[in-house]
Order: sequence, then structure tokens, then C-alpha cells
Amino acid sequence: MEEIYVALDFESKMQAIAFLDEHKLDGVPVKVGMELFYKEGPSMILELKKRNHPLFLDLKLHDIPATVKRAMRSVSSLGVDVVNVHAAGGSRMIEAAKEGLAQENGCDTKLLAVTQLTSTDQNTLTSELLIDRPLNDVVAEYSKLSKRSGADGVVCSVKEVEAIKKACGRDFLALTPGIRQAEDERHDQKRIATPFDAGFQGSDSIVVGRSITHSNKPRDTYERFKEAFSNGKQQN
Repeated sequence: MEEIYVALDFESKMQAIAFLDEHKLDGVPVKVGMELFYKEGPSMILELKKRNHPLFLDLKLHDIPATVKRAMRSVSSLGVDVVNVHAAGGSRMIEAAKEGLAQENGCDTKLLAVTQLTSTDQNTLTSELLIDRPLNDVVAEYSKLSKRSGADGVVCSVKEVEAIKKACGRDFLALTPGIRQAEDERHDQKRIATPFDAGFQGSDSIVVGRSITHSNKPRDTYERFKEAFSNGKQQN
């Protein structure tokens, strides 16, 4: 798994490729989410692979086990590096996702499980999702469930990485979105952190979107985020 993925939150393949070309982001690791994948389909992935971009396919699957298994079997043929499901789907669904990936010979795609979205806070968890437990406890329990079910790691906020590593071991991967510099806008994220903090807290990988794609100099911003994350890891 790469240290930093740039989120290609664009409406079309043309826009995504134009952004990468214009700012000389050749071969940088990228994240393709639902918006772009649902619009362009596998052709988006194949184009990025042709350009040697390591890939995180951020689909957050959450369905009955049989459906997720078949979906992951299709995903496995794309050769992406990382894909994810929602841990809330339960142990059998996570197991089925892993089984679907394994049906493609030689597939080494990492499977991550989303604990709680970084747009979720304690109030949302309690009043809307009706989960009457502290957010950190829920994330830790979902992480242990994911590990028991065969996931390689989780998607979580930086604030929970330390507890997850303690509960699941240092080799259990933690990929953290919601990464901003202190001066950046929050947008719809609630549990955010700087790239330095992510590295310092033990994140294995970070995802950065608008802070890079909306900056005046995306290539320079990407390099600054990468350096700050690396510095944080060295101080860990």
C-alpha cells in the first residue's frame, strides 16, 4: 500500500486525466471513488494502470455477502492495489469480499474495511445511527471484527489509529482520509488531521483530495503533503 493517494474526485475520465497531465503527476498513487467509477467504469481503471498509477478503488461496498463476493470477483480482475467495504456489513460480508478477491489467480489486492466515515461524529452515531457507544469504541470493535474476518486493514480517522494498532497489531493496515493542512477548509469532513499528525499517529497511508486538486500548484502541494507525512512517521 502506498503512503499517499491523491483522490481523483472528478466528474469524468477526461477531467481526471487532464488534471494529472497538466500538473505532471505521472505515476502518482491515486484514489478512484464512486463518482468517477460509476461514470466511467473499468475503463477508468485500465487507463490509469496503463499510465502506471498505483490504485485505491474506493467503492465502500455494503450489501449481502453473495452480492459482495461476486462484485469483488469482478474487481479482482482489474488489478487494483486496494479496495474496500463497509465493516458495518458484518463478518460474513467481509469474508465474502475476501473470497471474491481470491477467486482471481494471483490477485494481491488489499482489502480494507471502513470503520466509520470521517464525516461521522458522535452525535451522528448516537442520534441518527442509533449506536449508543463512544465513537472510538465502535471503531476499535469494528477493526477487530474486520481483522477476524480476513481484512488486511481498515479505513479510519487519524484519531483512532493508535487504538486500532493496539487492538489489532502494528501490521494491521490503517488508511486515513480526512487529511488537511491546518489552514485548509474542512468541507464535509469532521474528524480531520494534518499529514504530519497522520504519520506521527501511525497511519500507514493517507488520502488527500481537495487540498491537492484545488490548490494552485497541485504537484508542489502533493510533495509537501508527502514530506510532512514522512516527517511525522519518523517522529513516531
